Parts: sequence; C-alpha cells; structure tokens
Amino acid sequence: MKTLTKELQSQISPQDAFTILINGNKRFTENLKAQRNLKDQVLETSNGQYPFAVIHSCIDSRVPIELVFDQGIGDIFSSRVAGNIINEDVLGSMEYACKVAGSKIVVVLGHSKCGAVTSACKHVELGNITPLLHKIKPAVDLIAKNQEELNEMQIEEVAALNVNFSIEQIRNESPILAEMEKNGEIKIVGGIYDVSTGTVDFFEEANR
Repeated sequence: MKTLTKELQSQISPQDAFTILINGNKRFTENLKAQRNLKDQVLETSNGQYPFAVIHSCIDSRVPIELVFDQGIGDIFSSRVAGNIINEDVLGSMEYACKVAGSKIVVVLGHSKCGAVTSACKHVELGNITPLLHKIKPAVDLIAKNQEELNEMQIEEVAALNVNFSIEQIRNESPILAEMEKNGEIKIVGGIYDVSTGTVDFFEEANR
C-alpha cells in the first residue's frame, strides 16, 4: 500500500474513503493485512501528512483504530475520548482534519460493551467522569423512558443512539463540516464496532 501524498489524497472521493474503510475492516476480520513497510512510512510522512479520514472513537483499548481498518501511518486522523462524545475541541480537530488537511470522511465510531455508555446508563458519578457521562445522558433518557435499570440490549441501543446524536451534534455545531457535507466534499457516517467479532457495522441512515 502506498503512503498517501497530497496528489493521492486529492483523488479520493468521500465515497472512495468510505469504501477504503469498509474493505480495510473486512481484511481485519479475515485476519489479513495489506503489505506496508511501516519504517518507510515513518520516513515518507516525516515532512507532511495527508490522511483521507478522521475517525472519532472511544478510548477503549479493544478498539485500535488503525488496526480495525487496516490502515498505515499517515492514513487516519484518530480522535478518541470516552464514550465518543463531541465537544468544542473534538469539533475543532475534525474541522482541521477536513477543511485544512483535506480528509474526505468523518466517522463517529461507537462500540459494543462500552464502559462509558454502561456507566452513563447506571448513573455513575465520579470526579470529571460525571460531566463526561452527562453528554451521553440524552441517549440514555430516550431509551430508558423512566426505567431505573436497562438490560444489556438496551445499553447497546444507547451506544448506537449516542453515535447518531454525536453525528447530529457535528452537523448542528460545526457550520464548516455541515457545509462541506452539503457540498459533497466530505461524508459524515456513524457505526458500531463489535468487540466480539471485530466487525464495524455502519449506519446507513447516517450516510448522505
């Protein structure tokens, strides 16, 4: 696999970027890897980077983004925070990735058995974790509907809904990214990574 240059990046459409990620995850689940020389990629990217995607995911150690999508050095901007929540810093990072550095797709990636989502569903309160989990609360409230406890299936529904809420937050709070999506310059998609199988299931309703 070639290291991305500005010219190669410019030739990738948002749909191409989406397809690259889908195919990369397929290789990952089949325990295959594209041939790369990581040492060469370190040298080739030392004077510049041209990632085709920005992926915003949870900090969970079971979801190593470059491995999950079988990508190399310089291919992906990786943004991570517990519960893949959105805030001003995350939006600024995404805007830089797309508007300044030329990335063609924004992915919000949740995952199964998410500790942050589970904690939000259980109303955990602890230090700075409390305001972070509060950002997941809208998804919890919609699924819970005044229930005191959620079962495992409902917690997974919260995780998926939280991804969709994050996507809408991106569109609502970043005029830059919303306009780029409207103009067909980028694609904004969501998905869930299954920690048991390694498969990423993308949400079709998030695609535009």
